[in-house]
Amino acid sequence: MKEVQGILLAGVGGQGILLASDILCRVFMASGLDVKKSEVHGMAQRGGCVTSHVRFGRKVHSPLAKKKDIDILVSFEKMDTLRYLEYVKDEGQVIINMEEIYPPAINLGESPYPEDVTETVRRYFSEVTPIDAKALAARAGNNRAVNTVLLGSLSCFLNCSLLLWRKVLEDSFPEKLIAVNREAFRLGRDAMK
Repeated sequence: MKEVQGILLAGVGGQGILLASDILCRVFMASGLDVKKSEVHGMAQRGGCVTSHVRFGRKVHSPLAKKKDIDILVSFEKMDTLRYLEYVKDEGQVIINMEEIYPPAINLGESPYPEDVTETVRRYFSEVTPIDAKALAARAGNNRAVNTVLLGSLSCFLNCSLLLWRKVLEDSFPEKLIAVNREAFRLGRDAMK
């Protein structure tokens, strides 16, 4: 394992990014790793950008990642992928949720939604994985489980016990939501095969 690795979760308020980063941190801590997290959620309640930097390793001194310091970018919204590419290492991994959430400028017709996001990202990074997390969340039984689907996908690129993931997930949701999130996590993992 590298000394310190970084993951950036990015998207729009209301997508469960902060809960996903909390779960991710708990999995790393339960694995015996040092973890630091930083989050930005200024206008999250109004559909604004939300990010969470999670850095983990034997000893982590800062929660903030510098540009070209992120090993994995998990984009919860397709266009948001483009905003944070400068943080990803050249050999980094990019997971793109194909969901499109239009910001006000696009809703007002002032600018178009980019049509070639995945192709643009592939020009710069060889490890790009698009996923329709919203469709998989619906298949699991809850449209709001997009964050858990993406955690399932992300788990395929991390060296953490699957049993540990399951335990942390079960401890993170109320009883009535455990089965749905367990299935969402499984579907996210299966989508990477």
